[in-house]
Amino acid sequence: MGVIIVIATSAGGLGPLVQIVAALPSTCRASVFVVQHIGMNSSILPDILAQKGNLPAAFARHGDMIERGRIYVAPPDNHMRLSFGSIWLDQRIKEHFTRPAADPLFISAAETYGARVVGIVLSGANSDGAAGILAITAHGGLGLVQDPNEAEYREMPLAALKLDHPEAPLTADLLAERVASHCARNE
Repeated sequence: MGVIIVIATSAGGLGPLVQIVAALPSTCRASVFVVQHIGMNSSILPDILAQKGNLPAAFARHGDMIERGRIYVAPPDNHMRLSFGSIWLDQRIKEHFTRPAADPLFISAAETYGARVVGIVLSGANSDGAAGILAITAHGGLGLVQDPNEAEYREMPLAALKLDHPEAPLTADLLAERVASHCARNE
């Protein structure tokens, strides 16, 4: 299993998310997991990411075996968690008033994959992702946060920066470059 990239996004985060996904080369061997706060609403996010990026994207399914070079999106009304080699979906209690939420994904990724995890918190209007970034960095992984001055909704990036001290916040352009170069090093 290679690099695990986990991304949290909510209000205002679609543009930065698309920038990051578009920057990933088709040769990227990382497995990418995305949580967007969509609740029970239908979503075409996998279609958008597959169209704008170079990697196949789809909603995760319970029990899916994790493959390299793919993007997995948490489906509506389901938390997405990782265990070694597979994806688990559940409808446990909402976290930060939402399901799916990023913290279940981030924490399970950190506990399972440790230093191989890159976590990214993008624009959003609550504190989801902060505890997850803390877990990722505590397990030796890399925590990245969108610059709150650029984020349309600053609450998620600010919460992550306040709870943990991951690397300095980056603009969406720099996040895309950083993740793409990290992916290239691990091809």
